[in-house]
Amino acid sequence: MPNAYFGKILWINLSTNTIKEKNIPDEMYAQYLGGYGLASKLIYQNLPPKTDPLSPEAIIGFFPGLLTGSIAPLTGRFMVTGKSPLTGTWGDSNCGGYFGAEIKKCGYDGILIKGKATAPKYISIIDGKAKIQDADALWGLDTNETDDKLNERHRKVKSAIIGQSGENLSLMSCIIHEKYRAAGRSGFGAVMGSKNLKALVLKGNVKINIADNEKLIEITKEFNKSATSAQSGAMYLYNTQGLACLNTSAGISGDSPIKNWKGIPDDFPMESLSKISGDEINKYKVKNYGCFSCSIQCGALMKVPEANLEETHIPEYETCAAFGSLILNEDVITLFTLNDLCNRAGLDTISVGGTVAYAMECYEKGILTKEDLDGIELEWGNSDAVIEIVERIIDREGIGDLLADGPKFSADRIGKGTQEFAIHSMGQALPMHDVKFFNTLGRTYAFDPTPGRHTAASLDHFASGLMRRNKYVKEFKLPRGFKRAGDERFESMKLCDSFHHSINSLGLCYFTYWFQTYPLLELIEAVVGWKVSVDDLLKIGARIQALRQAFTIREGVILAKNELPGRVIGDPPFEQGPNKGKTVDYKGDYKGYCEKMGWNPENGYPLKETLNRLDLDFVVDDLY
Repeated sequence: MPNAYFGKILWINLSTNTIKEKNIPDEMYAQYLGGYGLASKLIYQNLPPKTDPLSPEAIIGFFPGLLTGSIAPLTGRFMVTGKSPLTGTWGDSNCGGYFGAEIKKCGYDGILIKGKATAPKYISIIDGKAKIQDADALWGLDTNETDDKLNERHRKVKSAIIGQSGENLSLMSCIIHEKYRAAGRSGFGAVMGSKNLKALVLKGNVKINIADNEKLIEITKEFNKSATSAQSGAMYLYNTQGLACLNTSAGISGDSPIKNWKGIPDDFPMESLSKISGDEINKYKVKNYGCFSCSIQCGALMKVPEANLEETHIPEYETCAAFGSLILNEDVITLFTLNDLCNRAGLDTISVGGTVAYAMECYEKGILTKEDLDGIELEWGNSDAVIEIVERIIDREGIGDLLADGPKFSADRIGKGTQEFAIHSMGQALPMHDVKFFNTLGRTYAFDPTPGRHTAASLDHFASGLMRRNKYVKEFKLPRGFKRAGDERFESMKLCDSFHHSINSLGLCYFTYWFQTYPLLELIEAVVGWKVSVDDLLKIGARIQALRQAFTIREGVILAKNELPGRVIGDPPFEQGPNKGKTVDYKGDYKGYCEKMGWNPENGYPLKETLNRLDLDFVVDDLY
């Protein structure tokens, strides 16, 4: 058996009740690593073009990173993959916890599921036996209740679960693991719901081979020793406050969008931010926890008596901003309540916050009335009203049915010029990072094959961490002029993008670039036994990105025609606040990026010679 991977995946067809193992050649791992790299090749080759993502023929995949399952620090990620029902593009959603490692412990490098069960089912892979099991008694339960029932039934299992929103095919629905970890974006909860699939339940005892276990232990101990002894900086903040440590600083700087992206810090000043700060949230902490192989421990269990929550989970920055500054809500207790509601229902908090903000602006303008909103007075900052609206969205009742698929689809149904208030990219509600602050996020929000995602590669986002000093991975360097407009900045976008797709597919946490220099090449050699260079990883990442792009083009989506809302990019420019006078040339960034990637800058098609150079010759006929 090779090191770090097993050379096989599991195919499950819910329509035919068949379960098959399929071997994967070693060269495919060398070309695509794991995670959504490996998934992109397998799904591209096995999903017919233009397949309805909510049809039985659609494929959904669960793929751990190549290093996931080893003790390599911060490599506990897995990705849910397939065609997004929300955007109609390639979709992937990255999640932490222990589920990815459990896929490896079951002896697989990925699980692919297609078909539709005739009644509610769950899939179990326990101690080497894969089964399709009855889930009638689980259907209708929230994710917490389902997780408890599955652990009563099977004991000490790791499960990926949908709640009521996935069952109701909400395009904002997600997949929840460990009652808190969310594969939140792309709408994959609806894909599971469309298949009558309630959960994927795992328990394994298979060990992966390690090329040099002594070296791996040595490198890991050294990294973790530095991480746990740090008393300042990002590691300390993430450990003590989780991602909520960003709540105040992002609000002050102009990073957090305010009042459905049209507000300025005066609308949500420091007085308001301080009420939902990381310090305020931290007052309710019971204990920390973290993902598999992570020493940072940014997760936490909370107890919030004011919300009648005996045990809940810490809300992350995106959730706090989506239900905070975006809707002018300064009630910290509401953040816990809404986070808990969405986790239990299996809803993406970013999308729900964006949808509520859209509805609030409609109410402010008199387009949605109190009667339209089932008697709810949806004024800015009215936290009680927000809870009522979210409860209706979960159940798809009344106004909740109209809003349940996100801001774009809500605006399409309501009309009356409200598309202006629907802040999204191709259906995906935008995250809580302003492109006028992180400029190159404009390019990724609009034009990445998974549009509207802050975790897609962005030069400015990456360069806010160790990369700005070329200290993230010591062998990886950005050009000196990456901050200035021009050729070196476009080259830096290409480098960050390509590197990002490799580290994602290896299973690394997105936030590794914040903490300390990461011994990436040494870890790959210790775990897998490969001597790779940064140039090797850049080529692999470029290959993965080109294939994600080709998938989206093959679906008939020309990303180059996409446009972001004017208020997002500063068109017209804001007249006040930290983003005053800024307009982001995201289209110009895309053209420069495409030229560096070897893509046609007019339409985003990877050029034939680029595809051939990246060993993607099988894509040429599909695109040309």
